[in-house]
Amino acid sequence: MGGTRALAALILAISISGCSDEARPITVGSKNFLEQILLGEIAAQHLEHRLGQRVERKLNLGGTLLIHKAIVNGDIDLYPEYSGTSATVILNLPPFNNADDLSAQVRREYEARFHLRWFDPLGFNNTFAMVIRKADADRLGVRSLQDAERHPFGWVLGMGYEFQQRLDGLPNLLRTYALPLRGTPKVMDLGLLYRALEQGDVSMVAANSTDGLLLSLDVTVLEDNRNCFPRYDAAFVARNQTIAREPRLAAALQDLSGKFSDDTMRRLNHQVLVLHGSVEDVANEFLRTSGLLKEP
Repeated sequence: MGGTRALAALILAISISGCSDEARPITVGSKNFLEQILLGEIAAQHLEHRLGQRVERKLNLGGTLLIHKAIVNGDIDLYPEYSGTSATVILNLPPFNNADDLSAQVRREYEARFHLRWFDPLGFNNTFAMVIRKADADRLGVRSLQDAERHPFGWVLGMGYEFQQRLDGLPNLLRTYALPLRGTPKVMDLGLLYRALEQGDVSMVAANSTDGLLLSLDVTVLEDNRNCFPRYDAAFVARNQTIAREPRLAAALQDLSGKFSDDTMRRLNHQVLVLHGSVEDVANEFLRTSGLLKEP
């Protein structure tokens, strides 16, 4: 009798667990910087509109390795990622010169290794951008990283932790360009880079090509004329298990593919960081102007 009761309890527990998994809302994650948080909010609002259900948000989670672990473990169901980042940080793939080849390889590897679906690109490439003050660029006649090799006194570099550590970051930069450096590169929070540049604490920063501040500061983005950095085409990644549970998810995420350009993403970042719009309002306005969110 006791065994029968125990078996019944086990069956009930499994049944409840299964039901709760079916009812569990889709969870959108993001890394810990503004662009990612914006993309995560855009996806969350779009899915709520298209699927007619609540979507949980776990935005601002952390860096690449942390959020990759979160999606593999099922703590989140989807998040935005970049092809070059996945290739180098997660998959340890060799450099690709062709963007289509890179995305195709990443898609295959994510499916085979992690049972994750890599969606079509959103349409923008957020590559690393080495930035200096415009006054220095004009005074020294520096327009490219090759020009920067001729600096007579050397550069004081500022960068985030990931750029310092990643093989496609600082090691790749110094391997490709013989930049004269003055002192050890300064590692800081990404949000402090431009302030440090403006205040003269550093003379060159490793920023990103879609940073909103590029639209409002007197700075120069140096041309990467030796193609040091690979492409970082943004796309959403989602768990196959979640797509199977909610078949409409794939089509809804595909709606966002191709809807962005470099300039669009730079402008969205600018609206929050410089114009002080809320992430929620900027995301909502983007969906409306893109024709993805219509009034009933």
